[in-house]
Amino acid sequence: MSRKIIGVVVAFVLAVVGTISLVAYVASAENRALAGEELVQVYVVSSPVPAGTPAEDLDQFVSVEEVPAKVRPADAVESLPALAGRVTAVDLVPGEQLVESRLVERAAFADREAGVTVPDDMVEVTIKLDPERAVGGLLAPGQTVAVFSSFEPFDLSTAVVNVDGKEVALPQAVAAEVDGKTPNSTDIILHRALVTAVQMVQDQMAIGAEQADGEEVDRLTTAPDDVVYVTLAVTPFDAERLVFTAEFGQVWLAAERDTVPDAADPVQTRGSVYAQRTTGL
Repeated sequence: MSRKIIGVVVAFVLAVVGTISLVAYVASAENRALAGEELVQVYVVSSPVPAGTPAEDLDQFVSVEEVPAKVRPADAVESLPALAGRVTAVDLVPGEQLVESRLVERAAFADREAGVTVPDDMVEVTIKLDPERAVGGLLAPGQTVAVFSSFEPFDLSTAVVNVDGKEVALPQAVAAEVDGKTPNSTDIILHRALVTAVQMVQDQMAIGAEQADGEEVDRLTTAPDDVVYVTLAVTPFDAERLVFTAEFGQVWLAAERDTVPDAADPVQTRGSVYAQRTTGL
């Protein structure tokens, strides 16, 4: 056997040995990295999933993998059968963990597909509300709503005061001497915000669902008993105000027609409510 052939064989053997050693090292490094970590099982997307795919068909698109507990999302899907009746709201890509927020009720997805067009310069934001704060759960995609923002009193030491319905920052020297709290307040912060989706989290009253006896739920006479998720299309600035209110105050929605004028009323407090009541007597 010539030296050239021997050299090629030796090089090939060394390459194979090197590859095996590298794979073993990587596996060992991964095991060391996971040492002491609590591992949990999650569903991971293994092949592309189109939006609108029924949850009942997801088993062919996902696989079960173990990951450290600290990287498992809070809303990670724990059971595929528990998702029955829902569909994927967006396209899912390989490698991402399957989470419940990526799935919606079939009726909600159908409403979105029916043609609620979102302007290009707007974002969509979802808020969770009790039914009485969302027009009794009677909202539907395509409607417009007025958004009310309510706040409990906050400390004036935050260096902001309310002047004629506007928040004004106090000079630092003044703010340091201010003590007390603002009054409770309520005001309309948005007019005619577009509703793009409505989801009702209930056992028997999801929008469009049927009762066990086959009759449709009469939403006008049967009150929902759980939360409503309402998605609104708003400008990025208004989305900030909406999220801030949802985080630190309370949001109320009112069905609003185009004929309703945009009132320039001041922010309502206990004092102003009683003043208007007294004036009207």
